[in-house]
Amino acid sequence: MKSPFFRFGLAFGAATLLTACAGHYQHEQEHVHYTPGLGEIMAQSAVRHAKLWFAGQAQNWELAAYEMDELHEGFEDAAKYHRTHKQIKQPIPELIAQNMDLPLAGLEQAIKDKNLQAFTRNYDNLTAGCNACHQATEFGFNRVTHPNFNPFANQAFGTSN
Repeated sequence: MKSPFFRFGLAFGAATLLTACAGHYQHEQEHVHYTPGLGEIMAQSAVRHAKLWFAGQAQNWELAAYEMDELHEGFEDAAKYHRTHKQIKQPIPELIAQNMDLPLAGLEQAIKDKNLQAFTRNYDNLTAGCNACHQATEFGFNRVTHPNFNPFANQAFGTSN
């Protein structure tokens, strides 16, 4: 027969474990319903846009392809979670398709071809697409440009770094 202390310890341990699991489960459930704001998605897209520039200029085509994929995911999230936004009259998915599909396709091809000149030209087209979308949505005050400096001191963009 087990001692009362052993049974108490076993019961206490089980209760502690169940409480911890319940707390973890509740914590997970709180995050299930989180939807990033359109501004958050666009801010992350701006980061990807800049990283794409540095990857392309370093001719790190693998990293450039990765950043392209991340940009696509961000635009997909914007279209999925924000079909409309504030005063914007046209649906967000339509705006993205209208302004971003061709520039993104051109950039993808330049990356596949490992062609720096085509990359630069198509990156400029992507940037123009971003600005055209911002103008069409009365967010023209938010102008996108080439990065002037590398703010990512903790990332190497070249292939040999």
